[in-house]
Amino acid sequence: MSNTYNKEYSLAVGAILFSAAMWGLIWYPMRLLEQVGMPVVWTTLIAYVAAALTATAQLLWIRKRLQHHWPPTLWALALAAGLTNLAFLVALIEGEVVRVMLLFYLSPLWSVLLGHWWLGERISRQSLLMILIAMSGTFMMLWHPEIGFPWPHGLADWLALFASFMFSVNNVLSRKLAVVPMEIKTFTVYWGVVIVAIAVLFLQQATLPEVSINIWLMVAIFGGLAFVSMTVAVLYGLARIAVFRAAILMLFELLVAAVSAWLLTDESMSGAEWLGGALIFIAAYGMARLGKMP
Repeated sequence: MSNTYNKEYSLAVGAILFSAAMWGLIWYPMRLLEQVGMPVVWTTLIAYVAAALTATAQLLWIRKRLQHHWPPTLWALALAAGLTNLAFLVALIEGEVVRVMLLFYLSPLWSVLLGHWWLGERISRQSLLMILIAMSGTFMMLWHPEIGFPWPHGLADWLALFASFMFSVNNVLSRKLAVVPMEIKTFTVYWGVVIVAIAVLFLQQATLPEVSINIWLMVAIFGGLAFVSMTVAVLYGLARIAVFRAAILMLFELLVAAVSAWLLTDESMSGAEWLGGALIFIAAYGMARLGKMP
């Protein structure tokens, strides 16, 4: 029994690390596709259509076992998930990879505040300390001598912060929908991204990218494999690992993003930005550790 448990735990850890590594690298194929004429919003749309069709097929396959109502809150989850994913992926194209990742990892801060306001969860002294550390790190990253007040500068900063906040909304909504089967929520999240991407393309009055059919197929296969595998890996890991441990393991995404950006781009961050990023990392780690406390 012990050996079986250890094997399952090791596989769960590996699944979480796999998903974190994939999210830490997702910026690179997105940028390569952008360079060959496939804008990130179009890439997101096609990739998530493939993932959504996969989720739909799975839902139809097991529909007899899912005798469950579809609460209206699922519409809010779809919107939050769509805004989160699209804003995050566009930010990775528009800005510096590590900076975007670190600003996105303010999401534990927003989750605590939203959980307190929306779900009535108590904010402990330790959580308040982590919030102060995270905000200090944010101010250090956003402050520039020529600008003065620590305020987001550029589209990427705003999108990263927006994605961070919407991800927290996504998490709180998922918590409110705890009784809804995961297959239904996954279906909702994928189609939410598709709907938001279509809306953005409509508002942009975007035309079809002039790329070969091979690029379209590549994006569809990439979406069907990458996003589905990342989702399955996280769900497998979360079913077998305490949430706070999984949250800490997911910080591996930051390491992968930092190393890959250093190897594959000429992006650089100032000392103050690295220090601010370190504070955000510490706060995210601290929030994850607090997850094991009552």
